[in-house]
Amino acid sequence: MNGAELGALDGVAQAELVRRGQVSAVELVRAAIERIEALNPLLNALVDQSFDRALDEAAAGPSGPFAGVPFLVKDLVVEREGLPFTEGSRFLRGNLGAFTSEIVRRWERAGLVILGQTNSPEFGMVPTCEPLLHGPTRNPWNLDRSTSGSSGGSAAAVASGMVPMAHANDLGGSIRYPASACGLFGLKPTRARVSLAPEYGDAISGWAIEHAVTRSVRDSAALLDAVRGPALGDPYAAPVVERPYADEIGRDPGRLRIGWTARTASGEPSHPDCVAAVEDTAALCESLGHELVEMTVPPIDARTGNAIGTVFAVATAWIVGYWERRLGRAASDEELEPLTREYLRQGRATAAADYLLAIEDTQAYARQVAFALSSAHNGVDLFLNPTLSEPPAPIGEITSIDDEPLRAAVRGGRTVAHSGVVANITGNPAMSVPLSWNNDGLPIGVHFLGRFGDEGLLFRLASQLEAARPWADRWPATSIGATKQVAS
Repeated sequence: MNGAELGALDGVAQAELVRRGQVSAVELVRAAIERIEALNPLLNALVDQSFDRALDEAAAGPSGPFAGVPFLVKDLVVEREGLPFTEGSRFLRGNLGAFTSEIVRRWERAGLVILGQTNSPEFGMVPTCEPLLHGPTRNPWNLDRSTSGSSGGSAAAVASGMVPMAHANDLGGSIRYPASACGLFGLKPTRARVSLAPEYGDAISGWAIEHAVTRSVRDSAALLDAVRGPALGDPYAAPVVERPYADEIGRDPGRLRIGWTARTASGEPSHPDCVAAVEDTAALCESLGHELVEMTVPPIDARTGNAIGTVFAVATAWIVGYWERRLGRAASDEELEPLTREYLRQGRATAAADYLLAIEDTQAYARQVAFALSSAHNGVDLFLNPTLSEPPAPIGEITSIDDEPLRAAVRGGRTVAHSGVVANITGNPAMSVPLSWNNDGLPIGVHFLGRFGDEGLLFRLASQLEAARPWADRWPATSIGATKQVAS
């Protein structure tokens, strides 16, 4: 098989070739390096590469369920000791990882071979991937469009076929938004399903979670199997899993009761492309035997909305303060982007008691969502809505300038008006599924919010949808599959 043919396979299939002796781990890694070298100059998905190290690891004969499969790590939160780590900020220019995160060790034990790090907006605080430090990552479906964010570098890498899957993390939608914009499957796991050890315990009151973006549902399930579970000293753990997630693939989800809406959290209609995508998905789900009930996730009132803003501002102050303490110096204005500076100002002006009030307000809202998803109260099994409220925005629109520091937040907010942050507030699992493309050839993902602790149901439904409406053969114009098939 040539490099493009290998790259068209998901991670499970690539690992199976290695197990059968049909391809070596070194051959898989070399082929991925060639794809990256061909595509990254166009996409700017990777901001650092460790190819020599990866080839050495592949030659050493990795073992595990993903033995030899090439992988990429997002340049945010997750560190590898001694390797560049900037979190998209000029403040961290030249910084090296001080330790190796627990999740990295678990990826390596699973046999994954890490080839480098992917682009992220500064500290991951905006739904695009256009940091001043590294420049914008471009969407492989249209190079003039954003990948959304914050896991935009990883999404571009996977969508273009550089690697079959890549690390992503999610504080307010950052796995699911770029999955939607780039035509990928993106699952945000239940709170505490994946450990943040050794450096972090309960990051931002449990809103932050680690996982990946993938081309196939089974890759996401098997990868989560490889990394799930608490580490020693974690403040709490997610509910126990009934069986491996990989065993959920192809299993009948049963007849589900799915609440759905095409309206945003404020009750406004979405972009017509997003409305069409969710209506088409609702019809598909009905054809598969599920019951669809038109209803919304409990609305976010003004108090909860203000609380969300408080959490993001204080989170930014915490992140900058963390790095100032770690680096032993204060960040200058020139080292931080305008939006970060404004969030930092707001966060440092917020009293500790006001932050705790905001957390209580969001937790009260989380109980409303739990009630709506409770079978004991005639609730629904899942909520369905568009992942993004607009198609991917043009490059340069979701950015701030000194005179308009909040411009990126306001413009970015228009693309995420369905409030994917609900899953972070509640800790519930959620996923974006790539079932639709608009007339311009841009992916339009649909979003399912599940019950706390029940990723298994999401995987069962996702694999059912994947079988009914396969997407693996759809390739963007800038990809390994462009010469073979370009989706229209």
